[in-house]
Amino acid sequence: MADHLLEVRNLSVRFHTARGIVNAVNDISWHLDRGETLAILGESGSGKSVSASAVMNLIDMPPGEITSGEVLFEGRDLLKMDGEARRRINGKRIAMIFQDPLSHLNPVYPVGWQIAEAAMCHGVGRNEAYQRARQLMARVGIPEPDAAAAKYPHQFSGGQRQRLMIAMALALKPDILIADEPTTALDVTVQAEVLSLLEELQAETGMGLLLITHDLGVVAEAADRAVVMEGGRVVESGTPRELYHNAQHPYTRKLLASAPGKGKMREPGRQRAPILEISNLTMRYGGFEALKGVSFSLYPGETLAVVGESGSGKSTVAKLILRLEDATGGEVRWKGDNLLQWSPRQMRDVRRNLQMVFQDPTQSLNPHMSVYQIISEAWVIHPDILAKAKWRDRVDELLAQVGLKPEHAGRYPHQLSGGQRQRIAIARALALEPDVIICDEAVSALDVSIQAQVIALLGELRDRYGIAFIFIAHDLPVVRDFADRVLVMKRGEIVEQGSVRQIFEAPRELYTQRLLAAGLDADPDIQAEHRRKRLALASG
Repeated sequence: MADHLLEVRNLSVRFHTARGIVNAVNDISWHLDRGETLAILGESGSGKSVSASAVMNLIDMPPGEITSGEVLFEGRDLLKMDGEARRRINGKRIAMIFQDPLSHLNPVYPVGWQIAEAAMCHGVGRNEAYQRARQLMARVGIPEPDAAAAKYPHQFSGGQRQRLMIAMALALKPDILIADEPTTALDVTVQAEVLSLLEELQAETGMGLLLITHDLGVVAEAADRAVVMEGGRVVESGTPRELYHNAQHPYTRKLLASAPGKGKMREPGRQRAPILEISNLTMRYGGFEALKGVSFSLYPGETLAVVGESGSGKSTVAKLILRLEDATGGEVRWKGDNLLQWSPRQMRDVRRNLQMVFQDPTQSLNPHMSVYQIISEAWVIHPDILAKAKWRDRVDELLAQVGLKPEHAGRYPHQLSGGQRQRIAIARALALEPDVIICDEAVSALDVSIQAQVIALLGELRDRYGIAFIFIAHDLPVVRDFADRVLVMKRGEIVEQGSVRQIFEAPRELYTQRLLAAGLDADPDIQAEHRRKRLALASG
């Protein structure tokens, strides 16, 4: 009998690139037992996903190369098996779900067929496979599974797509489920539901669960043990409580120090005349009412956070303010003038003062343009802002303001990390010296230390230049640290608003209480209290 269900011993992986050899994983060892949840914790580039890809035989070779080590499943080395033997294990005995389900679900096939296919590939009959697919869809909380089986991935929300990926992975009742960032960018309530679902399924089947994450809250909520990786090496391991209260390695301590939600809460300042006034804003898509009479004001130099689940209308508000979509009713008053009545040419002039930073910089930055071109494009559109002879120096200044170097100006988006790309998006917004920046989930997918750096940067810019922020977010600890006031939205309406202290310490609405209870905290003791509150609110 093997000592462990899965054991990685002295694994090393490197990649051959145009710039030389990259050692992605360096002599790492860890193990997973049946019924256990092991978290591999680390930031981008730490090697956590590469090690999981080695387990699943998903490393492209070349350019990848496994230079040493063993991956033992029930005592047998997966790295020494031929392709046919690996295919009998992958999916059936060891399954994996990925961070972005929309990229891993086939857009041209119904989801029921895709789940059934996972079973049929391993010898399950067609009728039985389809019946099992519908049962699994019901088990992971997809409503009306018979009808949903005929739908396509784009017809489901992000949380539902992640549930469909889980159903697909569980189609053959695997012994091990590898979950690679399964809750990143999900709303707090959906995030809690997905983690709870994984826990329930693990209790039913006894499978081992390998969680790959950069989120300390996920570790505190779900893990029995955690392995911390930095630069391709395991630097520390232990239970979540041991790591939080007695971290030994400087990198682990740096991660914990970067965890949001521990700073001093800001108090709203003296309110002057509002810079932006939203009155009875409404939006309909066909017969669906996405916004129902939303009203609020934004004051110079303040951060107004907008929180709520998917479908609450948060992003719709941002699009209507910027006239990326046309509202069906209401007013958006900018310094007293109603922007909804302005012409496209007038809007082009005002957008220099109203800028937006989107959630995914990979999609919002032009891949064919260099960083210099991306930032200076603002002055091409608005040539009166800055003489062309000064563009290079100003680009260097903006890069320095967001913590980058002048040499980054010559690079392209694909040559930068996710955190660096988001900093470029912020620099582009600052190039027009705006009065208001709208951040739509601008830090949700960033590593915890990069997230802390970006939030500190935004706070510094707010305090130095008096920029007002509308900060749309689902990460409540970040909101707690950064915002002055909070709007809570549900189904197109504002259900509660107030100062950060009022919302976080004395929420009036049950919906707000549930949002806060669903939040994840890096401290395992606080997270245990969140779980108790969540269960109490659910039963009450």
